[in-house]
Amino acid sequence: MEFDVIRGNIAEQRADALVNAAGTSLQMGSGVAGALRRNAGGPINDEAVSKGPVDLGGVAVTDAYDLDADHVIHAAAMPHYGDGRATADSVRDATRNAVARADELGCESIVVPVLGTGAAGLDFEVGARCVCETIDAYDSTTLTDARVIAYSDAEYRTVTAIADRVRSADE
Repeated sequence: MEFDVIRGNIAEQRADALVNAAGTSLQMGSGVAGALRRNAGGPINDEAVSKGPVDLGGVAVTDAYDLDADHVIHAAAMPHYGDGRATADSVRDATRNAVARADELGCESIVVPVLGTGAAGLDFEVGARCVCETIDAYDSTTLTDARVIAYSDAEYRTVTAIADRVRSADE
């Protein structure tokens, strides 16, 4: 599936589905989860936790509340906080399951952060490669607008370079 790389705050994006970088407990802490929680303006954390725990790589869907989206897909790329770190496999599984769930929901657009990095402990470049490769390989039935988002300029440059390599490998 074709995808774009964008820079910004995921909580300020407009899409049918926004993906949250979650742990298996679905407790919304800091980073991507914190930004989404703060901007949702509703009980998104309570709703997410009520749907957990999920298996590593699993997903759960909540309302997006005041975010400019229909759904938030909580993708568990890491174990519950303190119980381990994300792996390349857990990031691939969580990404694949999030995109598949968006497809099942009939979404046309999705924004996905680089999962498994930050508090989850996976190297950013490894996480970015896993997310980009997984989205690129996914054969969607409804998604026509997939975006991988990076927060900082440095992360954006890294994800863009990785995405370019992934796309050129398809040619």
